[in-house]
Amino acid sequence: MNRIILIIFGILVGFVCQSQSKSELLPLKVSGNGRYLMAGNQPFFWLADTGWLLFEKLSPEETVKYFDDRKQKGFNVIQIMILHSLSQTSYKGDSALIAKDIARPNPSGYWNYLDEVVHLAEERGLYLAMVPVWGSNVKAGLVNSTQAAKYAEFLARRFSNKPNIVWLNGGDFRGSDSTKVWQTIGETLKRFDPEHLITFHPFGRTQSSTWFHNESWLDFNMFQSGHRRYDQDTVKTETCYGEDNWRYLETDYLKTPVKPSLDGEPSYEGIPQGLHDTLQPKWTADDIRRYAYWSVFSGACGFTYGNNAVMQFYKPDGKPGAYGARQPWSEAINALGAQQMIHLKKLMQEYRFEKLTPNNAVIAEQGERYNHQTALVGENCLMIYTWNGRPIKIDQSKWKNKVKQARWYDPRNGNSSAADAISGPSYLEFDPPGMVSNGNDWVLVLETKK
Repeated sequence: MNRIILIIFGILVGFVCQSQSKSELLPLKVSGNGRYLMAGNQPFFWLADTGWLLFEKLSPEETVKYFDDRKQKGFNVIQIMILHSLSQTSYKGDSALIAKDIARPNPSGYWNYLDEVVHLAEERGLYLAMVPVWGSNVKAGLVNSTQAAKYAEFLARRFSNKPNIVWLNGGDFRGSDSTKVWQTIGETLKRFDPEHLITFHPFGRTQSSTWFHNESWLDFNMFQSGHRRYDQDTVKTETCYGEDNWRYLETDYLKTPVKPSLDGEPSYEGIPQGLHDTLQPKWTADDIRRYAYWSVFSGACGFTYGNNAVMQFYKPDGKPGAYGARQPWSEAINALGAQQMIHLKKLMQEYRFEKLTPNNAVIAEQGERYNHQTALVGENCLMIYTWNGRPIKIDQSKWKNKVKQARWYDPRNGNSSAADAISGPSYLEFDPPGMVSNGNDWVLVLETKK
C-alpha cells in the first residue's frame, strides 16, 4: 500500500512540476497609452537579440544551447529571418519553397522544423520576431504582391495559435521601394492573424514611421540606426541622424497616433564600422551600451542587441564569415556587450519603465554627439545617462524635487556607488567616477522625497 501511495505521489509531483514548467506566454500587445508593450497585464521590456540565420544554420541541439544562453542573459525576444533567400533550406537541407516560388511553401521538413523552433522558444519564455522574407528578394523582383498575399496568409494561418510570435515586415529595406508588396504582407498578416503584433524592419538610418506610421497593420515602430560612424554617412538628408539614434526615437515619440518604438538594429558588436570594410575598427560593447541607453532613455519600449558572429551563426570552415567574422558563434554569445544588456533591463524594471518619460529639458548642458546626455523622469526618480563620463548639470528651474538618495549606476556591471552633488545658484552638478573618455558611461540615479 505504501509503495502505491509513493508511486501516486510521484506521479502527482511530476504532473505539478510539468505544469509549472510549461510556458504560459501570452501574445504581446500595445499598452493603453501606446508607449510600451505588454504581455498579458504585465509591462514587457523588449530586449532582443538578432539571430537572423538560425533557421538555416542551427540544429535543434544548437538552438537549445543558443536559446538557453540568451534566456540566461536576460533576452526575451529573438529576431529571425524565415526566408533569407528563395532557395532557403534548413540545417538539414530541406527546401522551404517549391521551385523558389514564395507562393508555394514546400510541405516538407522545413516548416516542421520552424514549428519545433517556435516551440523550443516558447518553452524558454522567448518570443520570436520573424521576418517573412528578406527585402533583397523583393528588390530583385522575385516577389510580387499576389505571391506575397498567398505567402502571408500561409504564415498567418500556420502560426496564429502560437503565443510567442511577432511579425517583422520588411527586412533591411526602405518602405518607399516595393511599397505594394510590404502593404500586402502587412495587411494580410493582420487580417488572418490579428492577435500578433506587426512592425517593419527598415534600411539603415531609416525608420518605419516614415512610410507606415498611419497604417492600421503597423502596431509599433522600428528604426535601424545602422553600422556607420558619423563621418561614414555619404547620403546627407534631414532624417539621417548618424549615430544619434536617440533622434529617431525622438521623432517617433512625437507622432500621432502614439505607437511604441525601438532601435531594431544598431551597430553590432564585433562588426566593422561602416559594415563592409573589414580593415575598419570594430564596434565594441561600449558603443552598444551607448545605443541602448540613448534610445531607451529617449522613450524606446526596449532595445535590440546584435553580434556579428552570432547573427549569422558563423562556424569556422577555413574562411571568414560575412563582414569579416572569425569567432565561432558558440564563443561570441559570451561577448561583453551581450552580458551587459541585462543591466539595462534590470534598471528599467526596477524603476518601472512604463511610468518613466523622457525629459532632457532638466539637463542644463545636453551636449552633442558623444557628449550627448539624456534623461528619464519618474514619479519619484530622475535618471540621466552620460556616455563619456562628462559631468551632469541639472537645471533646478526645470526640476525642483528634493533628493533623497543619489547614486551612480554602472552599465558595465550593474553595481552602484554614492553620488555627491555640487550645488550652484540654479543647478546641481554631479561628477561621474573616472576621467572623461568615450565608454566611461554612467547613469545618475536620483530618488526623490515624496
